[in-house]
Amino acid sequence: MVKAFRVHELGGPEVLKWEDVEIGEPKEAEIRVRNKAIGLNFVDVYFRKGVYKAPTVPFTPGREACGVVTAVGPGVTGWQVGDLVAYAGNPMGSYAEEQILPADRVVPVPDSISPVTAASILLKGLTVQFLLHRCFKVEPGHTILVHAAAGGVGSLLCQWANALGATVIGTVSTKEKAAQAKDDGAHHVIIYKEEDFVARVNEITSGKGVDVVYDSVGKDTFQGSLACLKLRGYMVSFGQSSGTPDPVPLSDLAAKSLFLTRAMLSHYNVTRDEQLWAAGEVFANVASGILRVRVNHTYPLSQAPQAHADLENRRTTGSVVLIP
Repeated sequence: MVKAFRVHELGGPEVLKWEDVEIGEPKEAEIRVRNKAIGLNFVDVYFRKGVYKAPTVPFTPGREACGVVTAVGPGVTGWQVGDLVAYAGNPMGSYAEEQILPADRVVPVPDSISPVTAASILLKGLTVQFLLHRCFKVEPGHTILVHAAAGGVGSLLCQWANALGATVIGTVSTKEKAAQAKDDGAHHVIIYKEEDFVARVNEITSGKGVDVVYDSVGKDTFQGSLACLKLRGYMVSFGQSSGTPDPVPLSDLAAKSLFLTRAMLSHYNVTRDEQLWAAGEVFANVASGILRVRVNHTYPLSQAPQAHADLENRRTTGSVVLIP
């Protein structure tokens, strides 16, 4: 038996229940991993509240972790007991001391990367990798707008986009977060509680607008994001921390021949080769210093409900990691 969080009904942080669970032995094509660090992501909140539908209820939340292989199923090659591995995405279930994982869903963690770093950056780093390189290919000369620029994904977006030669505009809620976003490579930072971000973006770009908006906030920023785009600009929606945006009439896009996508990581890392390539890029950028991981908050795994409450109430910046 191991300890894990289970969600039996959808709702607030209080529905996370700390329980004993049986995980058994790994079957064919599976490995068992003892988690050393677990990444907390806003997607965990979406599943807990029912914004995203979990495959079964009850379920164990969590889609990112780093740990040590403790058992290998029949016929598994390439992994052995003691290997340090990480995973991000499916299957859900990382809020646990140990878990069973498909052997082809984990990636090797380089010696230069600690378990806390790996668990704090893999899911967010893979997200940023596909957003900047494959969803819309950011290049020198582009101007981009990043909402929630001091958050876990936003922080990495600013750093990586800056390294690619883009002009980065970030929005944040406080002066403290503005300072962090600046430090992370945002050339212009807008405190949206103090000024209209649409008017400020218009001013910064001399009325031209930005090439792409990366919007994980959703309802509160969506229409403004569209207004910030230049002709033939790209609206990349990849989250909705403030709620689901209202439906968009095609005429809103036709006004400037805009492109709109609701991007999902799982659709960009489908094959094993894609997973290994993208994870390799993320870890290489950490090792080279292009990406600096901000693990600003760690909690014991047993305090995951408090971590969820802090994340939802904007009391966190950078990455949040749970330690079993």
